[in-house]
Amino acid sequence: MTARAADRARYDRATAHLDAPVAIVDLEAFDANADDLVRRAGGKPIRVASKSVRCRALLERALARDGFAGVMSFTLAESLWLARSGFEDVLLAYPSADRAGYAELTADPKLASAVTVMVDDVAQLDLVDAARDGDGGQEVVRVCLELDTSLKLFGGRVRVGARRSPLHSPAEVADLARAVARRPGFEVVGIMAYEGHVAGVGDAVAGRPVRSRAVRLMQAAARRELAERRAAVVRAVRAVVPGLEFVNGGGTGSVQHTAAEDAVTEIAAGSGLYVPRLFDNYTSFSGRPAALFAQPVVRRPGVGVVTVLGGGYPASGAPGPDRLPVPYLPEGLRYDPQEGPGEVQTPLLGSPADDLLIGDKVWFRHAKAGELCERFDALHLVEGDAVTATVPTYRGEGRTFL
Repeated sequence: MTARAADRARYDRATAHLDAPVAIVDLEAFDANADDLVRRAGGKPIRVASKSVRCRALLERALARDGFAGVMSFTLAESLWLARSGFEDVLLAYPSADRAGYAELTADPKLASAVTVMVDDVAQLDLVDAARDGDGGQEVVRVCLELDTSLKLFGGRVRVGARRSPLHSPAEVADLARAVARRPGFEVVGIMAYEGHVAGVGDAVAGRPVRSRAVRLMQAAARRELAERRAAVVRAVRAVVPGLEFVNGGGTGSVQHTAAEDAVTEIAAGSGLYVPRLFDNYTSFSGRPAALFAQPVVRRPGVGVVTVLGGGYPASGAPGPDRLPVPYLPEGLRYDPQEGPGEVQTPLLGSPADDLLIGDKVWFRHAKAGELCERFDALHLVEGDAVTATVPTYRGEGRTFL
């Protein structure tokens, strides 16, 4: 029996009392992945990216381990909710236009001390000030400045990387730091620089050796350029804000590279806890799939074909086959190219289909990590061949932030 076949047998036994669709997290794999992230971080704390987990119980499990500290959130409403729930260090990774949320933040000393907001434009400060509620909204807002990490080539005519912050140079970031420092009610406490073109792009795509080689060359060049520029940005900002608390960088795919930079004080990572299918294409690390979902077999249309209920859970990003869940267990199933994963049913092809009965489970891996939790109210936590706990996802707690 292969290791994957053994996992399938365990998951089937653990969830025999549960009807599919159902989602699980294998705690042994989750913990092993957490340990690997800590090892790669080389002593620098890891801030858990909540969008890649979307389950308070598992955020707490990660943060209880040595080597993890703080949460990186994705909306202001989520940040406030987490802070009220007892999370004491929440960095909002994206600028917000949530005026009601800013009114709450600036009126509550507990929230203002726990939540740091992201800024890359003075207009975002104006939005916060406009939301302040008179005498009740005078709390100092903790601010993190975001650096654009994209690699610009040929005089800027070619750009590699996500379109995020407009702040690219040390002078631009320092200028905004000065603007924030001069403004009452705000305090610069951190810098964030997420190199998504390094941390979030696989460099070993099966069947595409030329593209993979090109990605590796690009990423090596991007790492060198960013390390120099990030260090210069930190020096420039520290000249304005000597008490800067943190410099955040990286992601699951670049942990060890980013941690090697002296200018970086903490690493962001989250997807590496679940290890979705997009992280199969990396040479820098390998992890164990920890989060899976199962769909039930509801039809047997013919030889070598079964149909499962639902399954059409595409991930965000540029549309393409790599954004689709992948049939994982039993091994050897594939989509019908004329149908793919469907909204209410999904035909699957391959010889393993002939051994599946009506009601059996087919296990899938999502393309991305936390987006799986937008489809399920609960995660069943598996240890060995038993479900030892069932915990709500954000959705299960009635929290659908995006």
